Amino acid sequence: MSRRGPRHFEKLALVLADADEPADTDMSGFRDRILTADPGDELFTLWRRKLTAWDFEQSPSWSATEPRTTERRTEVYDKLAFAADLRKALDAAVPVHREQGPVTISREFKPWYTREQAANRSFYWASYERLLRRKGWSDTAVSSLDEASHAVVERLADPTRDDPYGARGLVVGYVQSGKTANFTGVTAKAIDAGYRLVIVLGGTLNLLRGQTQRRLDMELIGQENILGAADPNDPDALVDIDYQDDEDWPAKFVSFGARPSVLGAFDIERLTSRDRDYMALERGISALEFEKPDRARPLYDPANLHAARARVMVVKKNKSVLEKLVKDLKKIGPILGEIPALIIDDESDQASVNTTDPKKWEAGKVTRTAINGQISKLLKLLPRAQYVGYTATPFANVFIDPGDEEDLFPRDFLISLPRPAGYMGVQDFHDLDNTDEGDGEAEKKHVRGIHDSTGDRLQEALDAFVLTGALKLYRADHGIPSGPFRHHTMLVHESVRMAEHASLALRISSMWHNAAYTGPEGHTRLASLFDKDFRTYAEGTLPTPATYQDLKPYISEARRLINKGGTPVIVVNGDSERDYAQPDLDFDRTPNVWKILVGGTKLSRGFTVEGLTITYYRRTTQQADTLMQMGRWFGFRPGYRDLVRLYIGRDEPLGRGRNAKTVDLYEAFEAICRDEELFRDELARYATLVDGQPQVTPAQIPPLVAQHLSWVKPSARNKMFNAELVEVRSPGKPIEPAAYPQDANMTERNTKRWKPVLMALGGTSATCTLRPDASSPLPRSFQAATTVIPHAQLLSVLSSLEWEEGNLLAPHLTYLSQLDGRLAKVDDWLVIAPQRTQRSRIEATVLDVGPFSLFRRSRQSTKLSFGRISGLEHRLYAQQLIDQPDSAPTGDSPLSLGPHRGVVLLYPVVDARHDDEVRAVAAAGTAASDQVIMAFTVIPPKAAADSKRQLVRFRTRDSSRPDAIIVDAF
Repeated sequence: MSRRGPRHFEKLALVLADADEPADTDMSGFRDRILTADPGDELFTLWRRKLTAWDFEQSPSWSATEPRTTERRTEVYDKLAFAADLRKALDAAVPVHREQGPVTISREFKPWYTREQAANRSFYWASYERLLRRKGWSDTAVSSLDEASHAVVERLADPTRDDPYGARGLVVGYVQSGKTANFTGVTAKAIDAGYRLVIVLGGTLNLLRGQTQRRLDMELIGQENILGAADPNDPDALVDIDYQDDEDWPAKFVSFGARPSVLGAFDIERLTSRDRDYMALERGISALEFEKPDRARPLYDPANLHAARARVMVVKKNKSVLEKLVKDLKKIGPILGEIPALIIDDESDQASVNTTDPKKWEAGKVTRTAINGQISKLLKLLPRAQYVGYTATPFANVFIDPGDEEDLFPRDFLISLPRPAGYMGVQDFHDLDNTDEGDGEAEKKHVRGIHDSTGDRLQEALDAFVLTGALKLYRADHGIPSGPFRHHTMLVHESVRMAEHASLALRISSMWHNAAYTGPEGHTRLASLFDKDFRTYAEGTLPTPATYQDLKPYISEARRLINKGGTPVIVVNGDSERDYAQPDLDFDRTPNVWKILVGGTKLSRGFTVEGLTITYYRRTTQQADTLMQMGRWFGFRPGYRDLVRLYIGRDEPLGRGRNAKTVDLYEAFEAICRDEELFRDELARYATLVDGQPQVTPAQIPPLVAQHLSWVKPSARNKMFNAELVEVRSPGKPIEPAAYPQDANMTERNTKRWKPVLMALGGTSATCTLRPDASSPLPRSFQAATTVIPHAQLLSVLSSLEWEEGNLLAPHLTYLSQLDGRLAKVDDWLVIAPQRTQRSRIEATVLDVGPFSLFRRSRQSTKLSFGRISGLEHRLYAQQLIDQPDSAPTGDSPLSLGPHRGVVLLYPVVDARHDDEVRAVAAAGTAASDQVIMAFTVIPPKAAADSKRQLVRFRTRDSSRPDAIIVDAF
């Protein structure tokens, strides 16, 4: 029943019964036990596990219903032939888990990794699954991981296939959401299925690589494989074992009871250890030689493959390390072509992506960055190698050129993992659906500004750190398991400059020692903060003292733990590995890390800050993926999620000098969170199969990468060489192409396309008066010709215009074309053709219509662009109409707006540096149409926006398919 799905249970029970003729076959005993069972009942636990597994199973042979639905559960009950009362009891105790599973965009693939095959060879997966349950994972969490890891492995190539094929895939998780658990599950299933060389690219620091190595050793490789032939009872034999000083060894390391090869499975040999990255093999190349029982057959033949040991290594993304690995592999020779290999790239958008500019490559030759080049060599050496990247910020990966066969674009599959249960993510810090003015519930609970009416709140953040430490100690004394409280940390991230880190650490230390936490002044501050904040927002199901007096006894111990070693602060930065070899940064070996971490970039990418409770963050950046990776406050916070606080800058400087501006970091995080959520939503939209076939493959992904804030780009510029801008949405904001054709024939054709609009403008005149405001305290006016044209007419004109260096207007046209009601409704446009002042006016007819004022603009040196086209007063007037449409004149006046009318400023422009040149063009009274550029600024109404407030969308250029159709995303 486990492998073939649910079957008639009563009949099966009768067949399996010990007695030849059971006295009772009506299942009353079974039903009564299930109906009255406690949650810990062994039989009930088994059935809960099986029901959950059947609910989650994707496309099983025994069912055509969708997973995690009432229909699937009903089908299971029908096949089991369970009565109504039993169904009702099981539904109450084991509700159908309706949360979305992994979303997959995939090429077609030949099914080989069936559920039955997975069950037949599941030694390491079964061991890993048992470990997760011992750690307290719920049935739904285990089934979700099983489903997601199975989805990855089934899309790898069959390790026993005759013809070599290397799949390329990408798995997208959330920041700090347990991606390591997924790739550990994938590794377990893959080596069970036959993959015999696993290379995990584990970050760019030894600290990160060591964390990943320990995790795999503890949860997958296990005691017996680590010990090898060493006698676990002989102290002398254990001297060289990695984990002799690890408090979790051996109790928390998985054990199989004996070496797997003795138990009928196969052993795993580690080629790296916790403290040692890959080195030139000391035992020669023999460590990578695979013994074949049948030498006449290749290694990938099942007769050889399933008897061979697996090799696992966790290597740093470092040029010299990867060069050593490539060099050693080259020595092995032809058998490389027989080894089914799996390469897992953790944080695959860091270092792995080729960031060289294609425009600078030599003809016919790709130039690669160091790490990207070494990974490409690995994949060439191992034709049966499967590459799977893992990241929470996928934009750099999806911008890789799909046409570069040697690069890492996820051509075969892209899988988006679901948000795991218990995870604190964007929804816990941002009220994305809040439409009311003011703070939403998530912001009230967890988010605080850097400043208040009294100034900087760093002291308050330190007080919050002490308070939450005391609250953890209180909860540990009142029934909450102390495991989640082993570490207690605060993160302060203001800058990437090391000199500023030192200064900040000194400031925090000074604050700390002057805080008087054990004196009346300190207790008064803490009591006030407790009452107005932590007691107010405490989780009702978690023990929380009713008054500060009940918490006060724990303050001293919290302070002592934080100040252990004489300082509460450790600085995390540096240029070498030695700078990170600090005991308080090793959360695995150090029993209790209660510290304030001050740092920059090294505290973001891939580094898990255990026990993080208070964050003080004010560093700005213009890259969405960089900003998101700094969100260390995302993650799992069992027993203390209500204590988590984020102090974040709301008015921080971005840039330096004259062009510097201030930005709202909280708004920026919300915007990039919306970018990522929209990306996931679009993946889900195209993941549904149509007639059993995928709607799109990864290479055909539509422009899914969005940008909700114009100043926050999806990724660094050098990771976006293949990114093509396909849409810019500008509700309430000017659209003004500055570059216009220089070719006279093209200019003439473009001018003639505006003739119907010019005819509607001809002979009209209106006075346009700016309302006084901060930028214009006195009313000012200008004359203009005006008219109103339908939306379709404007779109027709703009769509017909020609451009010399690609259609600069195309991303805006994509947006404007949707304002016919698909995205938002725009009925028509107020066209304003301003007149110059009477003193400087130069007039002429254009295409025998007019006269109109001719405007002088000069192009920037060596460029097609003019800089700004629209005049300041004209632009301010148009923006006032857009910003306050209801206050504009009403009635039949063409200057009335309303919510569904946009504004167009239209200028006949002469490319000239002096007015005499303009007068020469106007001398005959009619300007030559090849000398007049019809320049324009378009401002859509504010209502021309979707509910998601998305601004920009990108897609990837495919060098191998320049004319490929991109699936319509609208």
